[in-house]
Amino acid sequence: MLTSTSTIPALHTLPASTLAARNADPETQIKEAARAYEAVFLNTMLQSMFSGLEEGGAWGGGAGSETWQGMLVDEFAKNIAGRGGIGIAATLERELLTLQEIPQ
Repeated sequence: MLTSTSTIPALHTLPASTLAARNADPETQIKEAARAYEAVFLNTMLQSMFSGLEEGGAWGGGAGSETWQGMLVDEFAKNIAGRGGIGIAATLERELLTLQEIPQ
């Protein structure tokens, strides 16, 4: 059985196309990175929510049920984050833009 930490992709392992296009401006890159981060957070939250479900039901109960569950939860997380999420991306984007303005 997979543990919840082994199924969650780290932000640095996401493909570059997920985080931002290479030629995008910094604000677009920040927005995409914030959305990807929120998707990872939602994935973690949803994985723990679904981990308590019994075998059978929507997942079936066969050998591949854990894989399908993980893939479905990942798509749920991406979909929620892509449609505005729960506010983490907006807050993170605002903070990153503020930090970018501070002289280093």
